[in-house]
Amino acid sequence: MAAPRWFLERLPPRPLDGELWLGRGRFEALSGLVRRAQPDEGAWQAVQFQVFELPAAGGRFAERAAALQSLCREVGWPALQALPQRPVADRAALQRQLDAVLAAGGEGLVLHRADAPQATGRGPWLFKHKPLHDAEALVLAHLPGQGRLAGQVGAVQVRSDGGAVFAIGTGFSDAERERPPAVGQRITFTHRGFTAGGVPRFASYLRVAGPA
Repeated sequence: MAAPRWFLERLPPRPLDGELWLGRGRFEALSGLVRRAQPDEGAWQAVQFQVFELPAAGGRFAERAAALQSLCREVGWPALQALPQRPVADRAALQRQLDAVLAAGGEGLVLHRADAPQATGRGPWLFKHKPLHDAEALVLAHLPGQGRLAGQVGAVQVRSDGGAVFAIGTGFSDAERERPPAVGQRITFTHRGFTAGGVPRFASYLRVAGPA
């Protein structure tokens, strides 16, 4: 990734964990922007660095989140934003918060334990809470596997009922890769929303579809 020098120079001199953000529904535009060999100075004016962790800090997550909010206020740069962390009292409150995020065009929530130590990767202290959808598609072709999957089906190319053509490579057992759904057969898959081009995101095979 090639970011403008002025963007990098405004960041505080300490490790930060977060994501670049251009706006809801603009992931593809951001992906194209950060892959450019030479940064588009004008387009980067709209990019934010939304941070959610201080990797080098100790203490509990709630304490680190408060320190992160304080750090971003001190920097005073609109492009550097500490994501708000809100406690929820119970499952009903969590569902209301998720519904509000989805209604605003978001994908879901990331849940942290307030007493979690600083750690990398997933664990019992952090997980993503997103709705899981299912849909059906028609199998168009079998795509060969590579590496561990050599000699088996690595993915199936499908066409969704909405007309999107894409590949599904996850969700299959080894037995299903040996005898995959046949070309011309309909399958059910799960996904987590759609890209701007209408392609299901994080599509995963679920089962052969039943009769209509």
